[in-house]
Amino acid sequence: MSDIIRLLPDSVANQIAAGEVIQRPASVIKELIENAVDANATEITVNLKDAGRTLIQVIDNGFGMSETDARMAFERHATSKIKEAGDLFLIRSMGFRGEALASIAAVADVELKTKKPEHHLGSYIHIKGSEIVTQETISCPDGSNFSVKNLFFNIPARRKFLKADTTEIKYILSEFKKTALARPDIRFKLLHNENLLYNLDSATLKLRISDLFGKNTYKQLIPVEGNTELIQISGFIGKPEIAKKRNEEQYFFVNERFMKHPYFYKAILSAYEQIIRSDMHPTFFIYFDINPNHIDINIHPAKIQINFDDSAGIYQLLRAVVRKSLGTFNIVPSIDFDREGYVEMPFNSDDSDIVEPIISDRDNYNPFEEKGRTAKFPFTGASFEKDTVPDNWETIFQNFESSINTEKTISEQNKLPIDTYSYNKLFQLKNKYVVTPVKSGLMLIHITRAHERILFELLLNSSETRKADTQKILYPAEILLTPEDTEFLISAEPSLRSLGFDIEITENASLIIKGIPSHLSDVNAKELIETILIQIKDDSSFLSESVNENLCDVLAKKASLNFAKPLAYEELQYIVNQLFACRMPNFTHDGRKIVEIIHFDAIEKLF
Repeated sequence: MSDIIRLLPDSVANQIAAGEVIQRPASVIKELIENAVDANATEITVNLKDAGRTLIQVIDNGFGMSETDARMAFERHATSKIKEAGDLFLIRSMGFRGEALASIAAVADVELKTKKPEHHLGSYIHIKGSEIVTQETISCPDGSNFSVKNLFFNIPARRKFLKADTTEIKYILSEFKKTALARPDIRFKLLHNENLLYNLDSATLKLRISDLFGKNTYKQLIPVEGNTELIQISGFIGKPEIAKKRNEEQYFFVNERFMKHPYFYKAILSAYEQIIRSDMHPTFFIYFDINPNHIDINIHPAKIQINFDDSAGIYQLLRAVVRKSLGTFNIVPSIDFDREGYVEMPFNSDDSDIVEPIISDRDNYNPFEEKGRTAKFPFTGASFEKDTVPDNWETIFQNFESSINTEKTISEQNKLPIDTYSYNKLFQLKNKYVVTPVKSGLMLIHITRAHERILFELLLNSSETRKADTQKILYPAEILLTPEDTEFLISAEPSLRSLGFDIEITENASLIIKGIPSHLSDVNAKELIETILIQIKDDSSFLSESVNENLCDVLAKKASLNFAKPLAYEELQYIVNQLFACRMPNFTHDGRKIVEIIHFDAIEKLF
């Protein structure tokens, strides 16, 4: 029997390694930026086309490479960072395993121009699919200029599974921010399709955070600092006011390297306990400086998981310094003893006059003469007054079924078979349900879901017919945007306008909201846009072919949350009528049940 074990060709081995190191364009950018940082660059420019599919270019002014080093850099396990196994535990640089460039060159068309400051001429090397095409001497600036073209050109299956540009840009921005936060002393520039997304000058950490996450963040940051013989902790945490529903502005760094550490994250949450809601996530930018002997960074291919030899001690220190900072800035609530029955007396100095309070009363006041509240019909803005006690209240439970028209119809496709009647007996249960008798039993309607379905169809119909009504805002609202937010909103802008939004994205990275869909006139305009942004960031497929439906769904959900409250009889009647005029009255857009009928047979079994 012949031998069957053989060595893989270098090109195949490199493609296998690339599968671990290079998952998407963001992986390429991460590796190239980290190499630029290790080259002591003070300026790094990233230029993209088509979210990195067509071109990823990273230019730095670091110390560059010689002709021999430029060629050796594309070999697997070629590195200048380590010489022996013990060096793995003394690493402070970013990249060190020597697989990044070889992996990139295995799945792309790569060109490198590089020159050391002390040399008169530089080197040019062109590699495509691990095969060297050209290597020659050229004239070029100091530093390195990598151009990665047609990523995954030789692996069509991998290229096919890349996501939409908006999704890939999200991953790219995530990696870009991590490095920019790790090194605020370096100037960074990021361009996409010739549009400047970020132009970050060398700055303090606080200014760098503000440049990346918006000017409003600057005043909401609290400094954190704590030092021991083992570790130094520094950075900033966010005030409770900027806690997010998503854990997106949370960063740990150790020796200027981004890391994820669930155990230390629990320490942060513990420090914020009883300060923010349990469903909210604090903002933090925490930096650890520790002797490399006390950590192991070589446990994960992307080097974002790191082991510490005294995690429990660091946990306690981290929790203490964060709690101390919150207390120093009067964020932590003071000790609150049992205050039941306690009356707090106002303080008066001895020389102040005590003024007897004046009590005004109404001798002829009769609470039963007060008018009922004035309410608005949902979706219309019309108002009415409701009598507190109807004249025929004694008969409300008499002949419970007698007034129901028992003529029965089967509705269109996807509708429940329901009884036709004038809905003249409606009750609201726990501010959550409409209850009404039907021929077969009792029908329950989930109010907020019904409202959501009605709004969804109204908005979608407006979008489809291009007849959306806009409610102008007396004082236009303004939202400061990050470049990431701007990219997303530019993609969503046509759909937002078709729904009735009147918005303007200004040159100084802000969004002006001049009008919103008339169906949403009772909802805060800024909250609507912020909710949309959160969904776009959470859901990579949001800005897809069904973007209009996605937007209608988000907006309807947001507006319907305001409807869990006592409603007047006319409002209940209006909701029921509008619901059964919908194409799909039984379920929300995402499939949650709206209508349920409890049959008399089931009721009888209860007794």
